[in-house]
Amino acid sequence: MCAAQRSSTDLLIIGAGPGGYVAAIRAGQHGRDVTMVERDAYGGACLNRGCIPSKALVSAADLVHQPQAAGQMGIDATVEVDFEQLQAWQHDVVDQLTGGVEQLCEANGVTLVSGTATFESPHEVAVDGGDGPDSIEFESAVIATGSRPVTIPGFEPDGDRVVTSADVFSLEELPDSMLVVGGGYIGMELATVFQKLGTNVTVFEMLDSVLPAYGEAVTSVVVERAATLGVDIHTGATADELVRKQASVEVTTTDEDGPSRFEADRLLVATGREPVTDTLELGATEIRPTDDGFIETDRHGRTVHDHIYAVGDVTGDPMLAHRASRQGEIVADHVAGEASQFDYRVVPAVVFTDPEIATAGLTEADATEEGYEPIVGEFPLSANGRSLTLNAPDGFVRLVADADTERVLGGQIVGPEASELIGEVTLAIEVGARLEDLVATIHTHPTLSEAVMEAAANAREEAIHIPNQ
Repeated sequence: MCAAQRSSTDLLIIGAGPGGYVAAIRAGQHGRDVTMVERDAYGGACLNRGCIPSKALVSAADLVHQPQAAGQMGIDATVEVDFEQLQAWQHDVVDQLTGGVEQLCEANGVTLVSGTATFESPHEVAVDGGDGPDSIEFESAVIATGSRPVTIPGFEPDGDRVVTSADVFSLEELPDSMLVVGGGYIGMELATVFQKLGTNVTVFEMLDSVLPAYGEAVTSVVVERAATLGVDIHTGATADELVRKQASVEVTTTDEDGPSRFEADRLLVATGREPVTDTLELGATEIRPTDDGFIETDRHGRTVHDHIYAVGDVTGDPMLAHRASRQGEIVADHVAGEASQFDYRVVPAVVFTDPEIATAGLTEADATEEGYEPIVGEFPLSANGRSLTLNAPDGFVRLVADADTERVLGGQIVGPEASELIGEVTLAIEVGARLEDLVATIHTHPTLSEAVMEAAANAREEAIHIPNQ
């Protein structure tokens, strides 16, 4: 029998997702001895089975749909989708990025270890299933184990007929039809993608509206667009029973009109995500997750143990990759002795539907609840020249500011490239910019970003291009 292999490190990072690998690289830049343990794939769920492959399919689906929607421009074209080649392309994109993560880590002196890490004490983990050390002692540690799709009893995925958001990127054939349980951002993004690629998609959401976190004014634009694309949306509908057949699935749902049955080639279960903390054997430490499985941290990212930190999805909402990455940087700086803390004002969020949704900061209702007297400025993209030349006039930019100081408090954008436009709003909130700052900044013409300037001007009752004032 071989003797157990042991090693030690200054900083141990468990999980190589956007929180973990960023923390590892930053700590390496500080000259720390860093070891990172990953049981699956570098880059985590976001890079391998989430953000990146899904956005690759979003881009492909848009390319497929654009010629079909260009009739009024005088363009007539027929598009065919080689789904096998499409999947191979998005896998190449993922492989390129995961390889880049490994190279960046190694270039910054990070020791990469494959396997599953479990705590044996507050200063040591065991590593199972890898070809490296069997145990690692550490001075400090970062828990960055991320999240996984939530499963519903009776609707467990099998990777074939019943899939999660992680499985769709491995499908070998484009389904003729698909049922989607869950109308949140994951369900609606993938519903839009597959409908554009040629799949007949039906979505079931148990609440009264899809994308319930974003409000009717925002979601109505997306719902109308989805209906135009052909997505069949059922709200107030619970999925009660699943029958798995040889070549299809049958789902029984119940809404206010009673039960209904739907059959399709595939079922996508997109009912949210949950933190991965149950694999860590936290009982060997004093860390006790909440009832929802999250790990509580202080403003520096520390758990109840000052030398054990946590970042990313395991720390709660919003469960977003860019938040995890920022937390990773802050924690690595704090481990290195810098006075860093979670002091960012806002975390933007994006839904890559058609059109895109992007939000940052407070809504008007949020601002009122927090004691502000809000003023709101809105600009319709139907009055934006660039939006019209893109043949994408649906949507708007809305800004919320404090009436007394005109400081920008939040923004909601629905429209093309909303994911890019929200960056200006996020920066404005973060630096405490006022509406006047946005108005006085010359924006290139013709661009979509002019709508941000116009919304700010409208909040000040100075808008030039608002129709019917």
